[in-house]
Amino acid sequence: MNKEYIVLSRQDSVARNNAPFVTLKIANKEEKLTISVFDVPKAGGPKVGQLVSFVNMRDYQDRKSANNTDMRVGAFPTEEHPLYALVPRPIKREVWNATIEKLLTFCTDERLKGFIQQHAEKLYPPYSKYPAATSVHHAFPGGLANHTWQMLHLLEGVFPVYPYPEDIKVERVIIGILFHDWGKLCEYTVEGEKLENGYLLGHIYMSANYLNNLLRELYTDQGGKIAESDKREINFIVHCVLAHHGQLEYGSPVLPCIPEAQLINYLDNISAKADIFTNTGNLEKAFSLGTTVVKG
Repeated sequence: MNKEYIVLSRQDSVARNNAPFVTLKIANKEEKLTISVFDVPKAGGPKVGQLVSFVNMRDYQDRKSANNTDMRVGAFPTEEHPLYALVPRPIKREVWNATIEKLLTFCTDERLKGFIQQHAEKLYPPYSKYPAATSVHHAFPGGLANHTWQMLHLLEGVFPVYPYPEDIKVERVIIGILFHDWGKLCEYTVEGEKLENGYLLGHIYMSANYLNNLLRELYTDQGGKIAESDKREINFIVHCVLAHHGQLEYGSPVLPCIPEAQLINYLDNISAKADIFTNTGNLEKAFSLGTTVVKG
């Protein structure tokens, strides 16, 4: 009988001969493997969380390989299935809410505090369905909620011990974290397939533009005007989103120019790289880390 696995992540690629293939991370109770499956159409094959088995596997460079005809795609398992727990699941709503409530105790700007409460409530449902990436980190349905929450949860511990707290307006950091990857709702499908806007606009621009519009609405007075001081505050907050990749070579349109933006970049990296270490197999090359992971 063929071994049954569950799909942990999927990355679509094209071979040198223009044939489509997917790279899957799969696991069961005994092992975790990376396998390249050739001739899988872009809209076909297994999705993250689905069961698979193979009638034939071959060694291919540093991983296994198979043809699409060698693969058997099964169902999405229920919670009772022994492999169900191997796939990360979105955090619970009450965990998300508890972190938001704690962070709000640090806030002093009542207008931004209300903005955080309102949008944290709205963002959890879509974030708990979408991946944070097609590969690399938090690439599973609900990964966007987990990644965002991890950054917020890290902020709970970091902000009280930040060396120069007078330099930080914590509301900017919370809002920047909440919205830094909002554009991924428009960049990917729920299954993690990249959409047209992901290529045309990218998630950083879409996140910053959406947040800018929300903040301009927040700060517009009854006469339809925004005070100059509020325009500057909007720019500071939007900058946190624009700069969250930290370096130009990593796709950031600007470099972090304020401590809040730099802090978000660090928290983003901690969450992403911790996830990569966790989900990379022993002695497996993690290209996004530039190293081989060794499990202790």
